[in-house]
Amino acid sequence: MKIPSSFQRNFVFVCISLFLISTVDAQTKKLKRPKKPVGISSVDNFVRESFDLYEKVYAYDSYSKSGKTLDDDDIDVLEDALEDIAILTENAVDIADDIQGQGVLKQGKATLQINRAKKALKYSAKTAKDLLLNNRGDSGGDDDNSDSDSSDTSDGDDASSPTTNDSSEPQSDVPEPNTSDNIEIYSKFDFVPGDKLLFFDDFSQDFIGDFPSKWNTNGTGEVIKTNNAEGKWFEIKGGYNLVYIPLLDEKLPEEYTIEFDLLTAGLDNKTSSTARLTMALDDNDSFKIGSNRAVAEIPLGQFGAFDIRVSNRVNGEIVINSALNSDIRKDVLNAPHISIAVNKRRFRLWINQKKYIDIPQLVSPGAVIKTLKFSGYGLKDGKERIFIQNIKIAEGGVDLRRKLMSEGKISTNGILFDSGSNTIKPQSYGIIRQISQVLMQGDDIKLKIIGHTDSDGSDSTNMSLSKSRAEAVKDALVNVYKIDGSRLTTDGKGESEPVGDNNTADGKAQNRRVEFIMQ
Repeated sequence: MKIPSSFQRNFVFVCISLFLISTVDAQTKKLKRPKKPVGISSVDNFVRESFDLYEKVYAYDSYSKSGKTLDDDDIDVLEDALEDIAILTENAVDIADDIQGQGVLKQGKATLQINRAKKALKYSAKTAKDLLLNNRGDSGGDDDNSDSDSSDTSDGDDASSPTTNDSSEPQSDVPEPNTSDNIEIYSKFDFVPGDKLLFFDDFSQDFIGDFPSKWNTNGTGEVIKTNNAEGKWFEIKGGYNLVYIPLLDEKLPEEYTIEFDLLTAGLDNKTSSTARLTMALDDNDSFKIGSNRAVAEIPLGQFGAFDIRVSNRVNGEIVINSALNSDIRKDVLNAPHISIAVNKRRFRLWINQKKYIDIPQLVSPGAVIKTLKFSGYGLKDGKERIFIQNIKIAEGGVDLRRKLMSEGKISTNGILFDSGSNTIKPQSYGIIRQISQVLMQGDDIKLKIIGHTDSDGSDSTNMSLSKSRAEAVKDALVNVYKIDGSRLTTDGKGESEPVGDNNTADGKAQNRRVEFIMQ
């Protein structure tokens, strides 16, 4: 039965009024988690994750009144919650298109649940920060933890939930994280890149319009430059069974890491749900599908929250074929950094600082993985485009702490900086975190930090840059991990001590490194 438009307008007006009244009248009772999902995946995921965090933080609400001191475990829980709140806020997508086009009742129900989740996030962020700062006052009457009687009666399940004129674009009440917030997020990022470089390509040695010299394909592709991203990028074309393979000198070891930057263009609400970037570890280094492989697929579609897909083959048989809940629509539009760690059979994947995949037995036991294969699917030719840059494959990625403690020094090219700058790239904090953990073993441990550069630029510029980069690493250890600065000294060698050929991209990547030496 079609609902009369006049009824819809009156219904919406009344419900909006009830909702506004409920937000004005502050109450202290606990927010109720909606009992039933809306049936819109992005909305349901947002609401579920928001209330998971809310309930974790709310368990500490009584601490402020009782004066109970937080112990180390409590602090860890609240710090992790703050991290997750920031990640959820940063990655919260514009779900306008998921709500638009829905029936008025479903749209209203979704709006009520989103608003309740926003209130839960706001309370969680404020309470966790106040508790950690030991500055939380009496919470009585605080509307950050309130819910109205009129809202509670529905519990998010009432078919007559309200809708609003701007319901198509819900905005989070949690502030966008600033730069320091992001550093705090990355400070717990646990990806550690390998320390023995096996392959690196930033396409700097290739001509624009050419297929890159260190790759192979059964189709086509080219190196491009774009006006909104630095450097050269390799475009991966979409097509049936079209494969792109980096030319490795040898098979992949048991322990290794893969990193690259991803750039997209032309993605919008009409991009197909099948649009994906696929990465496959394969025992067949030709264009055929091998008998043993591990595959991860990053979704690119924008009109819905599509899953990250994971699959494998073990001796030709599919053992794992799963879809992991994710909403990475904003990430793929904003040049994310992709990190993969393979530790024997274990496979982990991060997008920026968030780990999405951690499967202990994805890689086939005893398989000899020979190569990495990229493919693009579901892309409209000439409109939707994907590019990669700075692809790095390195052996190791296990634990630099033991090596530093046993050998007294380590050298790593996994600490990355913006080009020509001493600004540390966020994905480098996994290594810096491990260095801080070594220093925490005893106050008598002291380190010398030495920066090195490649030969691009003048000798004097590179010498200055290497010193400022070493100092930036020291600052991160002091400011992020609270290490006493008197235990750290810095120096820079510029381009004077190369370990690789500065005429090649691989060699330059090896030369851009940071050394840590125990004193």
